[in-house]
Amino acid sequence: MAELSDQLVTFAILAYLVAMISHAVEYALGNTRAVPAAPARELVGAGVGAVGGVVKAPAAPVAAATPPGRSARQARLAGLAAVGLTVLAAALHLGALVTRGIAAERMPWGNMYEYVLTVTWIGTAAWLAVLVKRPSLRRLGLFLTLVMVLLLAFAELKLYVEVVPLMPALQSYWFIIHVSTIVVASGIFLLGVVPAVAFLMRNGYEQGRRSFPYTLARRLPAAAGLERLTFALHAFSFPLFTFAVIAGAIWAEAAWGRAWGWDPKETWAFISWVVYAGYLHARATPSVKRNVATWIAVLGFLTMLMNLFGVNFFFTGLHSYAGVE
Repeated sequence: MAELSDQLVTFAILAYLVAMISHAVEYALGNTRAVPAAPARELVGAGVGAVGGVVKAPAAPVAAATPPGRSARQARLAGLAAVGLTVLAAALHLGALVTRGIAAERMPWGNMYEYVLTVTWIGTAAWLAVLVKRPSLRRLGLFLTLVMVLLLAFAELKLYVEVVPLMPALQSYWFIIHVSTIVVASGIFLLGVVPAVAFLMRNGYEQGRRSFPYTLARRLPAAAGLERLTFALHAFSFPLFTFAVIAGAIWAEAAWGRAWGWDPKETWAFISWVVYAGYLHARATPSVKRNVATWIAVLGFLTMLMNLFGVNFFFTGLHSYAGVE
C-alpha cells in the first residue's frame, strides 16, 4: 500500500501538470470582452435645417460582436479538459492519502511529507467546490495547478520519508482534533492566496499598469470578484485556524504540562494568527484600501510557509515531527 501511495502521488503530479498546461492553452486562446458601442455625439448649433439647433452626427462605426470563433471554442474545450484533469488529479491525490494511511494504520498526518500531501489536497478540493459555484473563475485554475505541481514535487523530492508508526508523543485523540482542523484551515489559506495574488495583478491592470506581472491578469476575472473571493475564503478559514491553535494549547497542557511555551512552531502559529486577524480587521475598515488589506493576506500566507518549512528546517523544538534533516 505504501508503494501504491508513492505511485499515486507521481501520477497526481503528472495530472496536475497536464491540467496546468490545458489551463495555459485556455488562457492563451481566450478572447477579451467586446468593447461597448460609443454613444452618438451631438453637435449643437451646427448646420442648416437643424431641429432645435441640434444636429446629430453619425455615430462612429463600431465592430459588431461576433459569435465565438474557432479559437474561443478551443479555449473553452481546453478549460473544460483542465477541470476534468484537475478532478482526476484530486482523485489520485486522495487515493495516495488513503493508501498511505492504510499502510501506516493511522491518519496520514504524522510527518511533514504527509502534512503537505493533505494540505494540498484540501486546497484542491476547496477549489473544485468554488468552481462548482462560480464557473466563471475557471481561469484561476492555471495558478492553482501551478502551486499544486510545485508543492507536491517538492514534497516528493525533498520531504519524502518511509511509512513509520506514529511516535508516542502524538498518540492522542487530540492528534485528530488539532491536526485535522489545522490542515483544513491551512488548505483553505493555500487556496485563498491564489485569488489574492490574482486580485493584486488584476487590480493593477485595471488601473492602467501594463508592465509585468500586471499583463498576466489581462484575461482574469474582474478584480472586485477576486477580492470578494479572497475575503470569503479567509473569513471561513480563520475561525478554524483559531480553534486549531486553541486545541493545540489544550493538548500541550495535557502532554507537556504547559499550554504555551513559545516553541518555534507555536510562535509562528501565533504570528500567522495575528497577521490574518489583521487582514480581516483591515478588510472590515472602510479607510483601508482593498489592495493594502490583500497584501496583508499574502503576508499571512508567507508566515504559514515559514511555519511549515522554515521552522522544520532551521529550528528545533518540541514540534520536531517533520521527519526531515
